[in-house]
Amino acid sequence: MFDRLEDILRRFEDITMELNDPAVVSDQDKFRDLMKEQKSLEALVECYTEYKKCKETIEESLSMLDEESDPDMKEMLREELSDAKDRLPEIEGRLKILLLPKDPNDDKNVIVEIRAGVGGDEAALFAADMYRVYTRYAERQNWRVETMSLEDIGIGGIKAVSFMIKGNGAYSRLKFESGVHRVQRIPATESGGRIHTSAITVAIMPEVEDVEVDIDMNDCKFDVFRASGNGGQCVNTTDSAVRLTHLPTGIVISCQDEKSQQQNKAKALKVLRAKLYEMEVARQHNDEAELRRSQVGSGDRSEKIRTYNFHQGRVTDHRINLTLYKIDQIMDGDIDELIDSLIAADQAEKLTTLNSN
Repeated sequence: MFDRLEDILRRFEDITMELNDPAVVSDQDKFRDLMKEQKSLEALVECYTEYKKCKETIEESLSMLDEESDPDMKEMLREELSDAKDRLPEIEGRLKILLLPKDPNDDKNVIVEIRAGVGGDEAALFAADMYRVYTRYAERQNWRVETMSLEDIGIGGIKAVSFMIKGNGAYSRLKFESGVHRVQRIPATESGGRIHTSAITVAIMPEVEDVEVDIDMNDCKFDVFRASGNGGQCVNTTDSAVRLTHLPTGIVISCQDEKSQQQNKAKALKVLRAKLYEMEVARQHNDEAELRRSQVGSGDRSEKIRTYNFHQGRVTDHRINLTLYKIDQIMDGDIDELIDSLIAADQAEKLTTLNSN
C-alpha cells in the first residue's frame, strides 16, 4: 500500500511541476487534463501527508522522551505521543477508503428518469414529489437541472420525467438512488382517510460521451410531432418534438422541451446512449456476481430500496436498515444523510471484501 502511495505522491509532484511549465499552460487540452488528474489525487495526497506527519510525531516523541529529563517536558511529549497514536488508525482508515478503486463514472453528470408505478394517480403525485426532491437537492449542491421530457397527468402528478443534472460528482452522490421508491400515505385524492401504498421507479444513469457508446443511426427511427403542455409559441405550434425508437432494443424516447427538432433529437440521443450504457453495465455486473455482492444494492429498478411513511414521519432505506424520522426535510431535498450513509456502507463492504481476498 505504501509503495503505491509513494508513487501517487511522486506523480502529484510531477503534475504540479508540469502545470508551471509555460508550454503546458499554452496547451489548454493538456493543462485541463492535468488539472483534472491533480484534483483527483489531491484528497489522497493530503491524507497521506497527514499520515506521514503523524508517524514522524510518534517517532520524534519517543526519541525525545528517552533523552528528556524535565518532568513537564516529558508530560507534554507523552500527550503529543498519545494524541498521534490515537489519530493514526483513523488516518489509516481514510487512506484505505481513498485507495479503493474509483467508479469511473463518479465525476459525470447524470440523467435521472422517474416513472410512476403501482398506485394510479397517487403514484404519479409521488413521482412529482420525488422530482422536486432531486431538483431541490441539485439546487443545494449548486448543480444545474435540464428537463428532457415530462409527461404529466393534469392534477399535479407526473407519469414519467427525464432530466439531466449537471455538476461535478453528481453521479457519485446520486448513483444509489436507482430502484423502487415506495410511499405510504393518505392520498390527496382519498376522501376516506385510508393509507395507500404506491411506488415509483427511479433510474440514475451517467451521461455518456459519443466515444463510449457507438450508436448506428440506421438502428434509429425518428418521428416528429407537435409538443404539448407548457411551452412558448414556437414549441407548441411547430412539429419540434422528437420520438426516437431504437429498433434493436425497442427503447422509445420522447423529447419535446427544446424549440427545435435538432435540439430535441440531440437530447433523445443522449438519453439513448445512457440507457444503452446502463444495459451494458448491467450485463457486465451479472457476469461479476461477486462484485455485485460487495456493493450496496444492485441499482436494479425492480429492487425496492426505500419506503417513505408519511403517517409515521419516517424514511427507511432497506439496503442498510437506516430509518430517519425527518421526512419533511427529506422531501425538501435534504437527502445528504441518506446519501452519506449509503456511501459509507458501500465503502465498508468493499473494504471487507478487499481484506478477505
